[in-house]
Amino acid sequence: LQVEESAISLWNWTVTKHMGAVINDEQRAKLRFVACRLICLCEGSDPPEGTIRRQILMSMKTGKGWIDIGKAGLADGFLENAVNSIEKLYAKLRSGSEGEADIQVHRADVEKSLFKVLSYQAESAVAQGDFQKAVMCVQRCKDMLMKLPKETCYLSILCYNFGVETYEWKRYEQSSFWLSQSYDIGKMDMKYSVGKEMQAKVLRLLATTYFEWDCSLYLDKALKAISLANQENLHPAGFFLKVKILLKSGASDEDINSALAEFTHFEMSLDFCLNTAKLLLEHGRESVGFDFLKSVPERFESSPDLGKITLLHIEFLLQNKRELLAKQKIEEVIIGHYTGKQLLPEALNQLHIILWDRAAKHYEEKNYSEALHWYNYSVSFYTPGQIDQNLAKLQRNMASCYFHLKQVDKAKEAVKQAERCDPNSIFTKFSVYKIAVMENDTDKAMEAVIEMGKLAEKLSEHEDKLRVDKNTGSNLLSLAAQIALENDQQIVAIKALEYLSEHLQDCRQLFTALKCLVRLMLSEVMAENAEKRWGLDLEMFLFCSKSGISVLNYMFSAAHKKLAESFTEEKFTGDMRILEAHWFRKVAWNLAVFFKDSPEKMRDFFVLSFKLSQFCPSDKAVLIAQKTCLLMAAAIDLELGRQVTPSEQTELFSQALQHLQTCKEIWKVLKLTGDFAKDPTDTLLLLYEFEARSKLNDPTLHNLMESVWEQPQIEIKTLEIIAALAMESPARYPVLCKKALKSALNLHRKQAVIDAEKFSKCLHSLINISLPTGLTDLDTCVLQEVWDYFEDALSVISSTDAYPEMEILWLMIRAWNTGIFQYTVGKYKEAEQWCGLGMRFLNHLGSLKKSYE
Repeated sequence: LQVEESAISLWNWTVTKHMGAVINDEQRAKLRFVACRLICLCEGSDPPEGTIRRQILMSMKTGKGWIDIGKAGLADGFLENAVNSIEKLYAKLRSGSEGEADIQVHRADVEKSLFKVLSYQAESAVAQGDFQKAVMCVQRCKDMLMKLPKETCYLSILCYNFGVETYEWKRYEQSSFWLSQSYDIGKMDMKYSVGKEMQAKVLRLLATTYFEWDCSLYLDKALKAISLANQENLHPAGFFLKVKILLKSGASDEDINSALAEFTHFEMSLDFCLNTAKLLLEHGRESVGFDFLKSVPERFESSPDLGKITLLHIEFLLQNKRELLAKQKIEEVIIGHYTGKQLLPEALNQLHIILWDRAAKHYEEKNYSEALHWYNYSVSFYTPGQIDQNLAKLQRNMASCYFHLKQVDKAKEAVKQAERCDPNSIFTKFSVYKIAVMENDTDKAMEAVIEMGKLAEKLSEHEDKLRVDKNTGSNLLSLAAQIALENDQQIVAIKALEYLSEHLQDCRQLFTALKCLVRLMLSEVMAENAEKRWGLDLEMFLFCSKSGISVLNYMFSAAHKKLAESFTEEKFTGDMRILEAHWFRKVAWNLAVFFKDSPEKMRDFFVLSFKLSQFCPSDKAVLIAQKTCLLMAAAIDLELGRQVTPSEQTELFSQALQHLQTCKEIWKVLKLTGDFAKDPTDTLLLLYEFEARSKLNDPTLHNLMESVWEQPQIEIKTLEIIAALAMESPARYPVLCKKALKSALNLHRKQAVIDAEKFSKCLHSLINISLPTGLTDLDTCVLQEVWDYFEDALSVISSTDAYPEMEILWLMIRAWNTGIFQYTVGKYKEAEQWCGLGMRFLNHLGSLKKSYE
């Protein structure tokens, strides 16, 4: 009992909360489901009449709730329970009835409930696609109508709804069955009928179903249905459908005219008449269509919308290639426009669209004179001095026609009118630009391109607000570049492409533009030395040499930036990216080589080539190119560093170090790909790094050199260059210089045949660094070390005639002077030794010997 009370409370709560919109339909269905199941569980073996009635009500409403939210499968069980409970109720009522009159009352009561449940079961079956079950349920309901005539309207509408649903699912056979049932049921009891309007609606849908199902097979049925519909209730939709069916069936003009005559006196809207005329004309019934169209103005003489009839007439004359008749109609409209018979604004706008479409068609066919004829019709509707953006567009279109006809003066006048109406339009600026190019006015063309570039920027910022295509600016700049190239105005084309590259979003288009621009710039820059290309046009020459290079740098930087961003663009594949990267890196390399006489430009393009190569696969060829680019960039930075002020040197040497560090990493990888025994990269890396670090006074320099001294394969030349660099300003590392020269001298000694000339130069440098000129207070061990170098020299001199005489002279004088320095400070023994050493070199002099004896 407690469960039953709780279930009833839940049910009642659900009803009140749904009425207050606290819960939605699906929540209500679920709560009803719970309450109904609980009630069923509480049912005893012989429930009282009230309990059974409650179960019937709750089961019916729960089932209907599931159907209404589109879960018909959950409804079947509850509806079946409702039928069982109805049977129990009827049996209980019969057993307790006192007479035949009571039984009749009870039967009527039960039949009402059963009728409702059967209709719900039919709904559920249709929703689940069970046509046979639905038919059976509806037939049982239909059989009950004799006793329940008031349900006639309900059942007729139910069948109509089934017909609508199955029609929407394109189940035409089922739809025609349900609609026929709806119509038949509607006729069963005129007192409780749905009414003629509803019957006509049912028949119109039935006719439509036959028409769409198979018009050739069910044509008669479709015509019969629509004729019945029109007899039941005359309606424009019925008239229109009948004409549509007749046209589809290929009926004669006479039959169609008869159908039209049926509605001669029927009140229809102007739009409906126009749609009928349009239908006739679209099906090729020109005679009937135009006759019908001519009859329409008589019916709507007072309508302000009469212009729509004229427009439709013009439209179909054009569609049927009767341009002369269409022109006559248009000219009549123009005359009417200035004699008080103006079209309404909406109709006038539509006429402009028709005129522009016709003009555009002739333009596409390159029939520019005819296109102008149609544009002039449109111009006729504007008053002199009127300012209108559409008029500006019209004038621009006319200017395009004049351009093609080479009528520059008329084109200029049209563009002038466009400027008056819409001066800040990018399209207007484009028209100005075309005239400037046509007249070979470079300055004006450049000015127009610059303005177009600025307007393109605004378009991209406010494209939603302005309702323009986001590619408008890019497309026009692209066209501008093309026009300039066609007219041999490369400078203008470059400027257009420069702006274009800033606005293009599509990667493929952008790279196409950039490559085009680079090619153009190259043609200009490469011609820098060819004076005949520019003659005495100094301004143009300067453009190429200064801003031209700047633009080139910008283009390559833009390409690098876009390559980095393109990883997120699906349409730009990896293969596309690699192809573009290769193209730009190779061109940058070639530019670097081209600018061999301009170190800064050369360096910049080598760096660009390296950066672009990072988007290419790291195969051997690319790695070699990367290594070379970085080595060249570092070498140029070092060279530039030797020529600038100390404050500028730091930046250049630091930059060189960065290039070298990256290059070292690449070189490690590259050496794994093959034999590079004869490659000088290791030596160059060492020398460049030594120079950069020594001139930056880098404290890690000594650590770098520790690994160098340990290298067994180091060359004499490398050691001598290190020695020179160690003392090249602003570097000053005498200890490192001396160590390098000592190592070089040792290597000279180990040669199978000593190269006397190279040996002499190395020894010269070593003595210079070890025995500074003018110093008298020298350490004894230093003097001894230097004495040994002189002895080495004598040894080599004694064994070869190739020792340079000037070097022998220099050694002699250096030894003699060292002795003299010792004499001046009272070191007579040492003075005698050094002067004696000097005299030992005298015997090896040739022609100079007599001068010094």
